[in-house]
Amino acid sequence: MKTNRLSEKLTTVLNTQVTGEAQASQLYLSYGAWASSQGYTGIAKFLFRHAEEERNHMTMILEYILKRGAKVSIAAIPAPPKHPAGISDCFEKIFEHEVSNTKSIYSVVKLSLDEEDWATWNFMQWFVKEQVEEESFAMNLMDKIKIAGGEKASHNELYSLDRDMENRHIDEKSAIEVTAANP
Repeated sequence: MKTNRLSEKLTTVLNTQVTGEAQASQLYLSYGAWASSQGYTGIAKFLFRHAEEERNHMTMILEYILKRGAKVSIAAIPAPPKHPAGISDCFEKIFEHEVSNTKSIYSVVKLSLDEEDWATWNFMQWFVKEQVEEESFAMNLMDKIKIAGGEKASHNELYSLDRDMENRHIDEKSAIEVTAANP
């Protein structure tokens, strides 16, 4: 008896999305390490937490594939891009990445709609909503650096931004708590 409830195409794009979420995690991890090496411990903590959130997204999709009876295919991920040139460049690259990820999510949603796979379509709506938050998050990062002076931000302004981002986490739930408890 066939128990796989995903088409071959949907299985492929969902596995591709698993890889994409792993790449996103590596990007945030890499940028967090870079920020820490530059002395921006607040920004680094923020990015490290986001790396963990992306890993949770990867796991959610992986588990969905398995629940639908399909096979998970773990692919190698390319190395993250070079370190950013500065904080402004870092936040711009994060935004570009999130826009690209949104397009990838939309392609999964479109295919699930075309195939009338309502379970997958419904599952992916959480990610559609999440991408609105992710893009907004990235735009807010870019706004913060603009307010601080952009590429010409002084050390004092960058220090203040770093402290602001570090303190931002004190009252927030961790990415693990948010994504694991409320998928």
